Amino acid sequence: MFLLNLQSKTPIYEQIQEQILKFIEVGVLKPGDRLPSVRQMAMDNGINPNTVAKAYAEMEKNGYVYNLPKKGVYVADVNIIDSRIQQIKQLLIPLKENGITKEELLEVINGIYKEETC
Repeated sequence: MFLLNLQSKTPIYEQIQEQILKFIEVGVLKPGDRLPSVRQMAMDNGINPNTVAKAYAEMEKNGYVYNLPKKGVYVADVNIIDSRIQQIKQLLIPLKENGITKEELLEVINGIYKEETC
């Protein structure tokens, strides 16, 4: 189910999080679905269980999953798009407070989107 690139510069725990979020976005994982246990995920992918535990813990902290002790980790009932918009707002507020203008931000955003289309 998970395709991890052990040679990537992206940390493995972040790759796990990204893939789980993608699965939630496209409907492969639905609220209430149980994720693989930490041990099982680690064994299946040949990685350290602490790496999986870190990915799950961060996802729980962000409200994407919840943990039922001795039962497992489950997908939370959360709107991923709304949650991501909240994350963006949390990043933008300090920029605004430090004098970055809307125009400067839009210039950066437009540059990023132009790079993607090339």
